[in-house]
Amino acid sequence: TLDRRAVARYGLSVGQVQRTLSAALGGATVTQSLEGRARYAVRVRYMREERDTVEALGRVMVDRPGGAPVPLGQLATVEYVRGPQVIRSEDTFLTSYVLFDRAPEVAEVDAVEAARAYLDAQIEAGALEVPTGVSYRFAGRYESQLRSEERLGYLVPIALCLVLVLLYLQFRRALTTFAIYSGVAVAVSGGFALLWLYGQPWFLDLDVAGVSLRALFRVGPTNLSTAVWVGVIALIGIATDDGVVMSTYLDQRLRAASPAAGVAEVRERVIEAGLRRVRPCLMTTATTILALLPILSSHGRGADLMAPMALPAVGGMGVELVTLFVVPVLYAWGEEVRAVRRARGGAASPWQDLAVVFGVAIAPRSTEKENP
Repeated sequence: TLDRRAVARYGLSVGQVQRTLSAALGGATVTQSLEGRARYAVRVRYMREERDTVEALGRVMVDRPGGAPVPLGQLATVEYVRGPQVIRSEDTFLTSYVLFDRAPEVAEVDAVEAARAYLDAQIEAGALEVPTGVSYRFAGRYESQLRSEERLGYLVPIALCLVLVLLYLQFRRALTTFAIYSGVAVAVSGGFALLWLYGQPWFLDLDVAGVSLRALFRVGPTNLSTAVWVGVIALIGIATDDGVVMSTYLDQRLRAASPAAGVAEVRERVIEAGLRRVRPCLMTTATTILALLPILSSHGRGADLMAPMALPAVGGMGVELVTLFVVPVLYAWGEEVRAVRRARGGAASPWQDLAVVFGVAIAPRSTEKENP
């Protein structure tokens, strides 16, 4: 800290003292060294042992025009004060960080919302006073989670619509498309069912060959994080595999032969074609589940992110096997209506066609006026 009276008494200026101090500690460029096309600055400064202590800094000599040099200790007070290790700022405002973590079974968003509610209650009660000009906000993984949830609010419907459009472009029939698309709802429900099971203390609570299945597959409560929703989006894309395999073969078999003459023939053809596609559908589901099991049982780096991503796909593909029955039934329903309409020459109403398929009798409305 410069003593301006002492600096003036010795006929010096503040700039002269600061230039001397800058050269002694930080160094000053005095010339350049040329080595071919390269140029190197030559800097000089005090030896380390003459500037590494408070006492040594007090002995730094400041040149005085027309007089003997003066030690820095006679021109300033030299003391050591620990300052901030780093100065953080955002938008020109000084920033400080308060770090806190969550309990093991609490989601990031829930922990932050609880902390926010507690602080708001303390401010309302007057127990906590926020100084003027000071504000706070929650950042970190909480902000990332909110941004991810906002984007997933658009991505999940887009994925659902794209799958529906691709199925329609493949089969060009609305009933077949929705029959296959029903597998998406079944699979997504299975994915969330497995997430619920992972949170139950009794799920997989057994040992096989001395190995705990709960420890092997990391069974425990799983929060609805971004990784889980990414797994749901992946499940939407693969949930229609069995339905596509089944419907494609049904189309091929029913289109290869002559049109079915009645409901009984349609059902016979559908059952025959469906039985031939049970094994391919089982293999499609088995390969998907077996490929994801190593992810569920992994314990290395990144497993805490990949396991929640694989859970919806494993649970969804396991339950999605219900489409082995749903798709042929809905497909046969549509073909039976067409067969009845062909048999009647297309004159009957769709409701009468459905009545014949389901075996319900609908009496035609009388056109004669009733005699009072």
